[in-house]
Amino acid sequence: MKTDHLLIIRFSAQGEVAMLVPVVSSLAQQYPELRITVLSNPFARSLFDGITVLSRPFARVFFDELAPNVGFMEADLQGEYRGVKGLNALYRRLIAKNFTAIADMHDTLSSKYLRMRFKMSRYRVEHINRHVAERQKLTAQNNKKLRQLSTAFDNYTDVLARLGYPVELDFQSVFPATGGNLRLVSEEIGEKKIFQQWIGVAPFAIYKEKVYPPEKMEQVVAEIIRRHPSCRVLLFGRTEAEQKVLDSWCARYKECTNASALLGSIDQELIVMSHLDVMLCMDSVNMHLAALTGIRIVSVWGATHPYAGFLGYNQRMSDVVQADMSCRPCSVFGNTPCLRGDNACMAAIDPITIADSVERVLNELPVQTGV
Repeated sequence: MKTDHLLIIRFSAQGEVAMLVPVVSSLAQQYPELRITVLSNPFARSLFDGITVLSRPFARVFFDELAPNVGFMEADLQGEYRGVKGLNALYRRLIAKNFTAIADMHDTLSSKYLRMRFKMSRYRVEHINRHVAERQKLTAQNNKKLRQLSTAFDNYTDVLARLGYPVELDFQSVFPATGGNLRLVSEEIGEKKIFQQWIGVAPFAIYKEKVYPPEKMEQVVAEIIRRHPSCRVLLFGRTEAEQKVLDSWCARYKECTNASALLGSIDQELIVMSHLDVMLCMDSVNMHLAALTGIRIVSVWGATHPYAGFLGYNQRMSDVVQADMSCRPCSVFGNTPCLRGDNACMAAIDPITIADSVERVLNELPVQTGV
């Protein structure tokens, strides 16, 4: 009997691809005889390539070793497979893999073209419903419909169910319950002391409309340290500009460590994240990466809203910090300039409000005991 071989197509940004990990993991565990191949941008191999080899680029962390029956194919749509000619070449490469079903988890021009080719060859094909009309009502400035839409996880599992693979999401973490092995990261990170709280702060996002003002976030950090003088604050950020801000905080607060500057890869950042008591971040890729380690996350939202369906996996609405403003949300992804021009939805949030949310999560955590 021919083994079923499912192709899952998902290009796009890092955070959205990361949200596919719990779905693919659950699918692989519940259908061990099903072969699964994830097709995405080169960077996404990191999300599906296992946490076994360190010092790799973002393009090599999860899928290939997420489960024995999961593999990864990368395709550079801006390079080798650019345009119709490139997509035709990619299609020829794909049909050689003997897929039995196609799940288009993106529904963009490129994935639509590929699925059209598969349909013409009589493959079983299903695609994601992006709920465009509902999203437009959510972000409308007049007659806004502020309600919870289907989550990205719901949309992914709906595609699988229509292909005959209903899935119950039971993913917990990419690591064991004890977290990742800290001995595999920089010695400057060190081991976590049993009574020491590790608090992560990832204060940036790709779009400025999703970033809490850095000067106010520094006030949050200072307040957290005031309340917990023995804590350790681990900072995450990648660009040169972000690193300068984090380094300035480290110079002013001995409790702060620029974790990203010490860690050589996303693999290592994930290991450290798995040992945090709480992560404080924006609606960003760091929210989705931290969620894959099973920790609690306090997320701060501005132009975007969790109702659009992109809250991190297994995260709680009670841990979301946001301002109640009639113009929010104005964007699904945060790539729309502020209509007011002042990003008031972020500026209106008091630093103490954020610090209080972090405090509440810390108080709700189980008490650690040990020698």
